[in-house]
Amino acid sequence: MAEHPFSTEAIPAGARIACRVEYDGSHYSGWQSQAHLHVITVQDRLEQALADIAGTPVRVQCAGRTDAGVHAWSQVVHFDSPVARSCKAWVIGGNTRLPHDIRIHWVVPVAADFHSRFSAQSRSYRYVIANTVIRPALLYRQVTWHRRALDAGAMHAAAQALLGEQDFSAFRAASCQSRTPMRNVQFVDITRRGDLVLIEIRANAFLHHMVRNIAGALLAVGDGRRPSEWISQLLAGRDRTASAETAPADGLYLADVEYPSHFGLPATPYGPILLASNR
Repeated sequence: MAEHPFSTEAIPAGARIACRVEYDGSHYSGWQSQAHLHVITVQDRLEQALADIAGTPVRVQCAGRTDAGVHAWSQVVHFDSPVARSCKAWVIGGNTRLPHDIRIHWVVPVAADFHSRFSAQSRSYRYVIANTVIRPALLYRQVTWHRRALDAGAMHAAAQALLGEQDFSAFRAASCQSRTPMRNVQFVDITRRGDLVLIEIRANAFLHHMVRNIAGALLAVGDGRRPSEWISQLLAGRDRTASAETAPADGLYLADVEYPSHFGLPATPYGPILLASNR
């Protein structure tokens, strides 16, 4: 690792800096700035806070552009520092200028060839479902509610068809701009923890709405509306219109981004925090 995230030693101007950002996406129109639409995004708030510290504009790049309402436990961003500031100044100063639903966890200097998006080896998402008869009042924007009883075992068995590199056209949004529907899902697991059902999925990258479309299909399997083999059939058919509706943004978290070890980024603890005591 390069420096302690709260180091008081100044990082030289021009250095490339990486940081981990956590946010509740409930009140934002996604991650990416959309100045032409006059909406507020997470990127807008973060860049303004960093600019206040630097005394000059700061532009950031992120590992994954989350949609409106989607949260991040571990979004990784990078920027080239226009001024000399310490890790502590970026973290503590940045957090004092950010709204309560966005937080910087660490800041470290990284090699000049580091890129938060293009250096990433994989991204992991967690989708948290409250499987209760009554919609929860607490955390209602941090979990997705599903009233019908879910069979997590059936969901897990069906989800194994998603593993490997294959065409995910059946789970791709119509607005997706990716040049290819091919993605490599490296891990998928569905478990029950009391009243919570948790979908965990890791891939090299994701298509637009891919996780939420997969979650919608798995919910249909879990509550018995569709058989377990339906996921395989959808993949083979490559037809988005044949699949289930897109699951809500509530409950979806960008949970981790993995990079080559030589970049020396701090490890991400298991999260979001509402799950940490329920492992």
